[in-house]
Amino acid sequence: MTDDESFAALLGEFEREHQTDPSKDTPKVGDRIQGRIVSIGEDQAFVDLGGKSEGLIELDALRDGDGNLEAKEGEMVEGVVTSIDGSTGTIFLGNRQPRAVHGSAELEQAFHNRLPVEGQVTGVIKGGVEVQIAGVRAFCPVSQLDIRYVEEPEGYVGQRLAFRITKFEGGRHVNLVVSRRMLLEEEQQALAEETRAGLEEGAVLQGTVTSLKEFGAFVDIGGIEGMIHVSELGFGRVKHPSEVLTPGQQVEVAVLRIEKTDNPRHPEKIALSIRALADDPWLEVERLFPVGTTVRGKVSRLQPFGAFVEMTPGVEGLVHISEMGAERRIGHPREVVNAGDPVEARVLSIDRDKRRIGLSLDTASSTPEGKGSQEFTDTPGSFGTLGDLLRESMDKRK
Repeated sequence: MTDDESFAALLGEFEREHQTDPSKDTPKVGDRIQGRIVSIGEDQAFVDLGGKSEGLIELDALRDGDGNLEAKEGEMVEGVVTSIDGSTGTIFLGNRQPRAVHGSAELEQAFHNRLPVEGQVTGVIKGGVEVQIAGVRAFCPVSQLDIRYVEEPEGYVGQRLAFRITKFEGGRHVNLVVSRRMLLEEEQQALAEETRAGLEEGAVLQGTVTSLKEFGAFVDIGGIEGMIHVSELGFGRVKHPSEVLTPGQQVEVAVLRIEKTDNPRHPEKIALSIRALADDPWLEVERLFPVGTTVRGKVSRLQPFGAFVEMTPGVEGLVHISEMGAERRIGHPREVVNAGDPVEARVLSIDRDKRRIGLSLDTASSTPEGKGSQEFTDTPGSFGTLGDLLRESMDKRK
């Protein structure tokens, strides 16, 4: 083998080893690529994309929420390919934020490349709303206006929002159908994946109340919804979540449980709690309500054996029926008090471990030893101890 043949063989082997697929080097519209900012002009920045090509990115894509330019010359920037100039090969970059388009050609390009566009809701029509995009009238069905059902689409009129074009018919009169919901669901899915990566029992998260039901409140914790059962809204008794929460309210919650499901749309059930982050009021009852002192409270509920009095949110004491009428015989607590009545009561006994406080409405009398220490169960629907039931039964027979 001559030297020339040897060199040719080596060159061929080198070219084969370093041969690349042109389709892999040439980015396509919708691809996310990186480059280094070479210079910054008034409206655009020139980006060096390495061996691929030169690129331009609008400065609006590099500004923060306050309109300040975040990028500098020499820094790396990442963007989405929004279009490619067929004659020069120049790659135009942007981001996933909606962009203003001009004319039907750009509308068609945005449709084929699934790029978000900016439009203004101009009115409510049958079945949805009218949207103006680049001077073209588009239709957005009410079901595609938001992730959740929109009862009053009139509230969207005048707003500039991001949409995805789902139907494009060119010609003399361009026909457009758009969706905002598709973009919101994609954002929610991306946020949910990020949230799931750090989700664990015991985690403390910020969330937004999305809806209220009789049994609890649903909270968005970052693309994922969890539920706060009504019993986990606080230490005080809450009949309905609307007493303490409103939709749209920001709340801090703790993750109690995460249960996997077979539902691909909702792969987990997440139990949340506000109560878990609050101080337990029972830890301070002996200091706040010493035995022998008179306290003020409100009758929270009645049972045949007595009345429960809320002394502070999350802390209830029991006024046994024997501590209601002094020397007068009482057949039922309703003969003396009603639910919601403000009362003054004397603290007779405290059992912090069992979360029980014995009270007496006879605040003027002294506290005999052991009096007011009758057993009771501080749970909804309880009917007292067996002794209470037997005494009540014997009283009725008499």
